[in-house]
Amino acid sequence: MRNKILLGIIAAAAIVIGCKKIREGFLSDTIRYKDRVLYAKRGMALTMSDAINSDGSTPPIHFELQNLRNKQTGEPAPAAFFTEYEVLVFKEGEVFIAEQDTTVELLNKKRELKKITPMVFNEVSGQLVFNRASANLPLGEYTFDLEARNVWGSKSYPDFADIHVVEPSTSDVFELTYTAATGSNTSEVFTGIKAPVVTAKKISNEGARVILKYVDKNGRAFDPSKGQIIKRGDRPFFETHAKFNPVIYSDTAVICDFEVAPFPLQKYIAGGTDWGYLLYYRIPRQFINIDGLPDNNANPVVAFQIKMEGTYVVEVKLTDATRID
Repeated sequence: MRNKILLGIIAAAAIVIGCKKIREGFLSDTIRYKDRVLYAKRGMALTMSDAINSDGSTPPIHFELQNLRNKQTGEPAPAAFFTEYEVLVFKEGEVFIAEQDTTVELLNKKRELKKITPMVFNEVSGQLVFNRASANLPLGEYTFDLEARNVWGSKSYPDFADIHVVEPSTSDVFELTYTAATGSNTSEVFTGIKAPVVTAKKISNEGARVILKYVDKNGRAFDPSKGQIIKRGDRPFFETHAKFNPVIYSDTAVICDFEVAPFPLQKYIAGGTDWGYLLYYRIPRQFINIDGLPDNNANPVVAFQIKMEGTYVVEVKLTDATRID
């Protein structure tokens, strides 16, 4: 009898438990970014964070950025974060073609002014995307809360991540992709020499100009206006990558007003050859003495990409050569 009563109690309890509604889905307490600090590099065309790691939470998840504020003072973030600014962008479906887009007028037919906020938050992935309008954001450190919602319900995550608004570094805006050099005699026999040392410095936020200087091991600049820097036949040079404005050959540099960044905007491919961003120039032998290789032309080859408008000085230093006056 006692066993029957016990079994009855267990059965009744099982019925009660079985009738209790099981909550659908899962929403983790530990969703997160890979890195808690996210960087907004002012004025760059694109800076994008990682997506939020949902830690096994049931999709789809809706994320909402809340209470963006100054990390030190707790005051609301400046209005600049939410203000729309006009930014020049390529129209949907349009791409830059160096051989066709040879004037600013032709380029502008493919571009339009678009009003966008400096920061866009993706409510599906949780990614933060900053664009050229971020040039209007004040430098500083900011923090925000997050709310996540899915079939399970919703949760709040205070102090979820920080945003640091910073100036881009040189490595952010200038990427060197290749450097090499050869000497060549009158018979066009080539001999390898030391690769040039290439450095870059942004000197202004104005314009879209690169000032390319070739200097000897003592830092003395060669004079393009006197033929000390010349093009190399059918190899790419500045005019290959941007034809909008005449290239200037001054007494110290080759100067290109490139109009739109990144520059070059795309790799140069011709005759089945991918030339990338390469620039081929020559210093004729009457203007240079290469250590251990007299009476040779110098043929420095460099490739770089500038990722933001502004004025830059790029120096190509031949460390085993001396300018001949």
